[in-house]
Formats: sequence, structure tokens, C-alpha cells
Amino acid sequence: MRFRTRAIHIGNERDLETGAVVPPIHLSSTFVQPGPGEWGRFDYSRSGNPTRARFEETIANLEGGVGGLAFGSGMAAIHGTVMMLNPGDHVVAGSDIYGGTYRLLHKVTSRFGIEVTLVDTTRTEAIVEAITPKTKLVWLESPGNPRLSITDIAACAKVAHEHGALVGVDNTFATPAITQPLLLGADVVVHSATKYIGGHSDVLGGVIVTKDSALHEKLYFIQNATGGVMSPLDAFLSSRGLKTLDLRVREHSRSALAIAEFLKKHPMVRAVHYPGLAEHPQHDIAARQMQGGFGGMLSFEVDGDFEMTKRIVSDTRLFQLAVSLGAVESLIEQPAAMSHASYAPEDRKKHGISDSLIRLSVGLEDVEDLKEDLDSAIRGAK
Repeated sequence: MRFRTRAIHIGNERDLETGAVVPPIHLSSTFVQPGPGEWGRFDYSRSGNPTRARFEETIANLEGGVGGLAFGSGMAAIHGTVMMLNPGDHVVAGSDIYGGTYRLLHKVTSRFGIEVTLVDTTRTEAIVEAITPKTKLVWLESPGNPRLSITDIAACAKVAHEHGALVGVDNTFATPAITQPLLLGADVVVHSATKYIGGHSDVLGGVIVTKDSALHEKLYFIQNATGGVMSPLDAFLSSRGLKTLDLRVREHSRSALAIAEFLKKHPMVRAVHYPGLAEHPQHDIAARQMQGGFGGMLSFEVDGDFEMTKRIVSDTRLFQLAVSLGAVESLIEQPAAMSHASYAPEDRKKHGISDSLIRLSVGLEDVEDLKEDLDSAIRGAK
């Protein structure tokens, strides 16, 4: 079956007891066992829940993996991945990554002796230069956050595996509807299900998918031992979101490209970062790696300072000033003051996160309305 069909049917088989087309939500925290020491498939909802298991089955299938693990948030999923490491291990991560991941690697896991080096992963040779005998994980985001850089996942995976390191990819921006990193050589894929998977700003969740059964079991042990699992209601909503993911992402992508084309001609915009633009420095890689669109995220830099940028993101009407992304409504934010405020100021400057950078999550409103909204706010902030 093709992607859209699998998203609707895999893991969503009708309820055998009632014939319900939509499987019921199982809210029970515990499950009766056959006998002492005899275990059924489910025993306690931290260890496994029928509703969560259905969502995990669907997302694993869509990513081409052997299994999925649904967590309480995207950061919980990333943390679960990093918890495979030991004191003294080393992580090579992209410099264009989510601020929460930067904070985790620099201010939490670093306290337990795990070192991190940030590099420009659009240059595969930068990964080669950064890898040491202690490197156990190479962490990638493509498209990157917030500069929308594109990393050649297959090339980076080849380098990492040659040095004995695992490859993890945060696939939140692209979603499996556009990119399947496991098929490109990655070992672990992580999503913030809060974003495009849920799709309606009413879910908090994360998910890990692996392509190796032993790795899946290792991560399941960590999840069960630490307990950061997704709730049954959020799992139900995430399953529902997957059913329309392909349709939504394609429309997000069409609108984002139209807005990127509009912004690059705007007299008060000095740079637009969107992989669908022919002039994007990694457009050719994106065209090869991303199928069916280039995603609904873009960023741009205005010809102004920090205060002018604040006025722009505060004055839009349809683009709502909020963190998060990937939902039906359009969102706008200033990374330097919001999603990437956890970066050290010198690292923001070093990695191209300027004070005048604005990040957009393009929703499903009429694209002409969105253009007019941006134009009004940009011109009004002059």
C-alpha cells in the first residue's frame, strides 16, 4: 500500500468486538493478568497501552522502521535517545538545530560527562573533522531549525557508520510524508508529534522510530524505566493526525513556496531561507531527499534591527505570535528571543541566528491572505 493508504489503515483496524471503524481509546492504567507470573501483552500503561501501541505501529510503518515508541513530548523522545550514551561519550550535532535540543546537550547531558560538538552538517567533511574515537552519536536535523539548511543524510550516515557512531535524525520539519531518514541510512528517527503529526495545536507528544530491533529494545527499556510516555488521548489524536498528514503537508509546502517567492521580492527583506527556492544553497540535495514538497517551514531576515523585528512578529494578524509549528494555523516567531533564546548569544551569532531572523510556520489559510498579512506587518514596522 502507498503512504496515504497506510497512514489511514495500518494500526487502525476496526474494533473486533463492536465493529467500530475508529478504534476506542483505552484509558485504563492497569490490565488484569492470566495468573501470577503470567503476562499478557499489556500489564501497566507505562509499559504499554493499546491506544499508544496503535499509534506506534502506524508511525513505524510510515518511517520504514521496525518499531515506534511514543513519548510525552518531543524533548522526552530526544532525551530518551541521548540516554543510550555513557559518561565520556561524544555527540556531533548540527549547528542548525532546535533550541531545546541545544539546551539539553549543553546544559543537561553535559553535566553527566557527555560532550557535544556543533558543526555545519551541510558540509559532510565537517562531521569527519569533528568525529573522535569517543563519538557515539551524530545528531542531524534536515531541514534545520531555524535556518532551513539541508543536510545530506545518506552521506552523513555513511561517514558516521564508518566511525562506529549511530545516526539520529529529528524529522519533525520534513515528516515521513516528505523524507524517511531510516531509508537513507539513519538508525533513529525522532519527531515532536506536537507539530505536523498532531497538526492542530492540541497534542503534546514525541516519538522514536528505529530500523533495528535490538536498538528498539534498548530504547524501550529506557522509556519504560524512566516513564516519559505519551497519554492515551494524545496517542489517539496523533493517530488521527497521521490520517491527513500527507494531504496537509503537501498543502503546507505549496503555500510556503508561494510565500518564499513573495518574500524574496519584498524590498524590506534581505534573505529568505527555504529549500524549495532554486537559489537555496542545498536545493539540489533537498530535491533529491525530499519527496512531494519542501515543507511548511521557512525563515527570512528583514532589513532592520532586533526591535524592528519584534514589531513585525507582534503586528501580524493571521500569523500568530507563538512557539511551536506544523499546525493548521500559521505561526510566527523571532528565534533569537523565543525558540533559540537558550543558545548562548555567541553561538547564535556564530551559527547565523541573527536578531532580524523571523521563522514562519505556514498554515492552511488562503495563501493570498497570508501574503497580505506579512506585507502589512513588515511595512508597518519601518
